[in-house]
Amino acid sequence: MTVFALDPLDLAALLCSRVCHDVISPVGAIINGLEVLDEENDAEMRGFALDLIKKSAEQASARLQFCRLAFGAAGSAGASIDTGDAEKVARGLFGGERTQLAWNVPCLLMPKNKVKLILNLCLIAASAIPRGGIIEVTLSREEPARISVTAKGTNAKLAGQLPGLLTGTPDQHPSSPQDVQAYYAWLVAKAANMVLTVMAEADRVSIDAEPLIAEPAAVSEHGIGGMSDLAAQPDKNVSRETLLSD
Repeated sequence: MTVFALDPLDLAALLCSRVCHDVISPVGAIINGLEVLDEENDAEMRGFALDLIKKSAEQASARLQFCRLAFGAAGSAGASIDTGDAEKVARGLFGGERTQLAWNVPCLLMPKNKVKLILNLCLIAASAIPRGGIIEVTLSREEPARISVTAKGTNAKLAGQLPGLLTGTPDQHPSSPQDVQAYYAWLVAKAANMVLTVMAEADRVSIDAEPLIAEPAAVSEHGIGGMSDLAAQPDKNVSRETLLSD
C-alpha cells in the first residue's frame, strides 16, 4: 500500500480532465453535425445532421448537469441536496438503451457530500459495465444509513487500481481521469465520515458506503478520568482510622 496525498492542483487538473472527457464527445458530434449542415444541400443528410445535433446537445446537457451536482459546490457549506434532484440527473445520464438505472432511494434531503458520493459511485459503477447492464442504487432505512451502488452486467469488473483507490489502499498515485474518479470518491466518502468497501462476483460489482463509527475513548487503568479519578477516590487499602486522622 502506498500512502500519499495528491497535490490540490493535480487533483483539480485531473478532475477537469475527467469532466472534459465526458463532455468532449457530444460537443464534437455537434460540431460535425454543423459542418454537415454547412456543406450539404441534400434534405436527407440535413435531417440526419439535425438529429445528430439534437441528440448530442441533449447528451452534453445531461452530462454537464450531472457533473455540476457530482463535482460542483451545489450550495454553500453544510447544505443539503434533494435526492430527487440527484435521481433526475442520474436518469438523464444513464437513460440510454444499454444501461438502466434502478434507483431505490426515497425523496429526502441529504447532506451534499453523501449525495455527491452516490453520484460518483454511479459513474464508477457504469465504468464496470461498458457493455451495458443495470446500475442499482440503494439507501438503507436504518440510521445511520448505508449506501450501496451495484453494477450488474456481462463481465462486470473495476479496471486497474480503482478498487484500491476507492478503499484508500492504492498501489500508486492516480494518473488518469478514471483513476481520479475513484480517488475523489474516496475523498468525498471520507468527508461524509463513511468508509467504502468493494465486492466483485460473477457479472456483479458492489460498492458499499458505511458510516465510520468512531472508536470509544481510551479508558485508563484508573478509569475514564485517569489521574483525576484517582485523586477523587480514596485508596481502598487505606484504613478508616488513617482517613479520619487526615
